[in-house]
Amino acid sequence: MASGQLFSKQTQALFYNYKQLPIQRMLDFDFLCGRETPSVAGVINPGSEGFQKLFFGQEEIAIPVHSSIKEACKVHSTADVFINFASFRSAFASSMEALKQPTIRVVAIIAEGVPEGDTKKLIAYARANNKVIIGPATVGGIQAGAFKIGDTAGTLENIVESKLYRPGSVGFVSKSGGMSNELYRIISRTTDGIYEGIAIGGDVFPGSTLSDHVLRYQNIPQIKMVVVLGELGGRDEYSLVEALKQGKVTKPVVAWVSGTCARLFKSEVQFGHAGAKSGGDMESAQAKNNALQDAGALVPTSFEGLEPLIKETYTNLVEQGVISPIPDFQPPPVPQDLSVAIKAGKVRAPTHIISTICDDRGEEATYAGVKMSTLIESDKGVGDVISLLWFKRSLPRYCTKFIEMCIMLCADHGPCVSGAHNTIVTARAGKDLVSSLVSGLLTIGPRFGGAIDDAARYFKDACDKGLTPYDYVEAMKKKGIRVPGIGHRIKSADNRDKRVDLLHKYGRTFFPSIKYLEYALQVEKYTLTKANNLVLNVDGCIGSLFLDLLVSSAMFTQQEIDEIVEIGYLNGLFVLARTIGLIGHTFDQKRLKQPLYRHPWEDVLYTK
Repeated sequence: MASGQLFSKQTQALFYNYKQLPIQRMLDFDFLCGRETPSVAGVINPGSEGFQKLFFGQEEIAIPVHSSIKEACKVHSTADVFINFASFRSAFASSMEALKQPTIRVVAIIAEGVPEGDTKKLIAYARANNKVIIGPATVGGIQAGAFKIGDTAGTLENIVESKLYRPGSVGFVSKSGGMSNELYRIISRTTDGIYEGIAIGGDVFPGSTLSDHVLRYQNIPQIKMVVVLGELGGRDEYSLVEALKQGKVTKPVVAWVSGTCARLFKSEVQFGHAGAKSGGDMESAQAKNNALQDAGALVPTSFEGLEPLIKETYTNLVEQGVISPIPDFQPPPVPQDLSVAIKAGKVRAPTHIISTICDDRGEEATYAGVKMSTLIESDKGVGDVISLLWFKRSLPRYCTKFIEMCIMLCADHGPCVSGAHNTIVTARAGKDLVSSLVSGLLTIGPRFGGAIDDAARYFKDACDKGLTPYDYVEAMKKKGIRVPGIGHRIKSADNRDKRVDLLHKYGRTFFPSIKYLEYALQVEKYTLTKANNLVLNVDGCIGSLFLDLLVSSAMFTQQEIDEIVEIGYLNGLFVLARTIGLIGHTFDQKRLKQPLYRHPWEDVLYTK
């Protein structure tokens, strides 16, 4: 491996398996370091294409999303780092494919638990083709002031405190990603900061070793000293011991192997990493520390002694003129995400939507404050749900039963009415369910099913003003307005609409008052003197009875009643009900595999 620097301020990566937070942290680090271009060139999400919106400082940018590794490498030929956030199940296949791409030089495998056999195959291929693997089970690595992988170094606060926004003089390598964050802080307190840091990962077989990176650091002129943090288990540290003994590493190496407490336990202890368990005396932390010290590394007597030893080593190099401390500067502030700033109480932001009928933020969604489980457990029905979501209150059972009756009675009225006809024609044209449904719903209006609101509005106005049926009907006639809720193309005084009879009977039986229905029936009595089909139709019956419901329930103010009628609540009942029937007609036509509809010539009057 050896060679030298892995990353620079121009390095770009391809990110496999989109994760918003790690990518945003990379882009925030870019901004902090003053990079001109984002370090993430593209995202690879198998089966997906398009863009993902993220922030590069104050600017919102669109990062391309590709469906395959090969395509992404072809489009972004200068991106030579592959950051793999795949699960341990698919990490091998995606990592191997990336290694085989000529443009990819470094592969970072984040997943823990990659099968050891698969890891060995990746390592063998990488070594044979002069490529670098960081991981598996790694947080990644960082080039201070230039480039970082994923979540390396943690939060922006830790990055700033650790002076990682500009390069220092120390090379650092560790097995642990979590402890890397701690060491970055320690090194920033005792030196001018790190130049490069790598967490090789805690699995038994890391893709690159501690000594691989220390030997690289030997070849990087900007790195003047090296800090190594190992751990018990495995024999990786002994390859560094040999390199020190052979004189391949001449820069000062401050090292510590964690896990000295393992000897206090009577049986073998498995620490956090898969490789962090001692398989014999040579794999113990004490044996490794002794071997490193004997080979010339600077090793403290405990972890607590590591910080002062790093400081002493750095100070000596400064005094010897080997290190000229890198001057510090204040990095630019990274703009906070709005959600973070709001949570911290730093800004106030107006909401874009107001909702008063439901809340889905808790463990269980609520309708007007009532939990869904309560509705089910108390044996409530669709009428109760409508009363909560439409009227924001629990109406009495006779009211919700009336709502359900309206839905049942208005669900369908045969295939010949205009709404059903439109839906049938659309369904037979091969259109989908939503298109077929909407074609029927768009027919609803003043002439078809949309008269409930108007009927309620006009009946209420006339009744409240004390107009006689004669005065009301004749006034409407003078205005050229049909009386809403009166008249039917088929039904008549001799052939009553059964739906109207059922609703009429229910209102008389259960409603405390049917003042508006009584007025509508008086209007019908007068209109029948003009024509036998000018009967109270289902729209008029529902409209008048709904007025009676609103008034007699004593649960609505006069202003609320006027608003309900004006907004169009009552027509909402017809729309909701007829949706059931229109869906049924759509399914019926598709089930019957009916062909495209063409209206017959003989049913058209062709004229000039």
